Amino acid sequence: MRYDDDLVAAFVHWTWMRALLHRGWWLVTSVYLVVDAGLTAAQLVLIGSAQGIFALVCEVPAGVLADTISRKWSLVVSQLLMGTAMLATGLVTSFPLLVATQVLWGVSWTFASGADVAWITDELTGPAGLPDGRSAGRISAVLSRAARAELTGSATGLLGIGVLAWATRRDLVIILAGSAMLLLTCYVIVRFSEEHFVPLRTARWSTSWSIFQRGLALVRRSPAILRIFLATFLINGASDAAGRLAPKQLLDLGLPTRVDPVIWLTGLGVVALLIGAVALRLVARRVDGPHAAVSYAVAAAVGGVGMIGLAFAPDSVAASTCLLLVSGIAVPLTRIIGVIWVNSRTTSEVRATVHSFLAQAEYLGEVTCGLGIALIATLVTLPVALGVCAGLFAVTATVMRRAPVSADLG
Repeated sequence: MRYDDDLVAAFVHWTWMRALLHRGWWLVTSVYLVVDAGLTAAQLVLIGSAQGIFALVCEVPAGVLADTISRKWSLVVSQLLMGTAMLATGLVTSFPLLVATQVLWGVSWTFASGADVAWITDELTGPAGLPDGRSAGRISAVLSRAARAELTGSATGLLGIGVLAWATRRDLVIILAGSAMLLLTCYVIVRFSEEHFVPLRTARWSTSWSIFQRGLALVRRSPAILRIFLATFLINGASDAAGRLAPKQLLDLGLPTRVDPVIWLTGLGVVALLIGAVALRLVARRVDGPHAAVSYAVAAAVGGVGMIGLAFAPDSVAASTCLLLVSGIAVPLTRIIGVIWVNSRTTSEVRATVHSFLAQAEYLGEVTCGLGIALIATLVTLPVALGVCAGLFAVTATVMRRAPVSADLG
């Protein structure tokens, strides 16, 4: 039990620290891209689409790597790439170079998505296929706890790194955050053990292909997993585009002139994350099991309402209030429900691979929906583009509302 407790503590603390750095970094970067680099709304979304294309290509190979070589060392690679991309962003302002740094940042996440959940799941339950009812409940509790830690860590990062950027310079703070992310690699190396994973020593190529095929077969025969993939595609496409366009919309509506944009967005982000942490705790027993589909649908509907308000709000204060519904309720709840939904229906030998398929659905949503929304923002108006995002939230709510109460287990 001592070993398990240490692992859970290490996983939760790492999640908290990583969230602190990358969310604080992204807050400053989102302003840096608009104010310092002078990117247009279309360029902001196109960066996300380029990032999504490269991540889409790398996602499954990275997941198979985690299932064949090591989940822990996949996380180490992720940390190294992520820190490098974050640091490099603060050194450039041209659009092509910013595309390159953001693409590298996106690729870094492919080595972590699925590998982190697969690592903690197998180390707590052993590599014995689907967890039983009791262990599955424990894993869901750990993942929910980590999700709350991610939100509180993000709030801390927004506040601390945001204030630091206000007091100093945005590019300097971006570089410091990237350097700290590189140092976090040492924590993973020292604190994460890997006793229940057996890496492949021979026939790695053929076995990797077999793992890919088994993971794909599991997904194909599971209507429940396919449904969450569709929902993830829609809602991530909407939320990613909206997240990149929201600072532009708030700036266009006129943020209060007495407050620096970084401070305003910092406060807004902190409030949203605290709302998310409270929401996750209140619905902790409804993020898995028979209530998960309804909870997902309700969260998506709330996000749709928030997006409509953001698109057509009369001023920045009203738009900020509506944005809280999206970033504080819809995004964190749908994300953790999706992860738990897939994790509980996936066997150990293909767990990271199937989570990578889920991440591919996210990236595919970013690319296809993002390109369409960027085109609308360019040819029509930014509010109309945000209104399309609201429509995608509404469609997602409909998809999940019709999910069967008793979902299959693959």
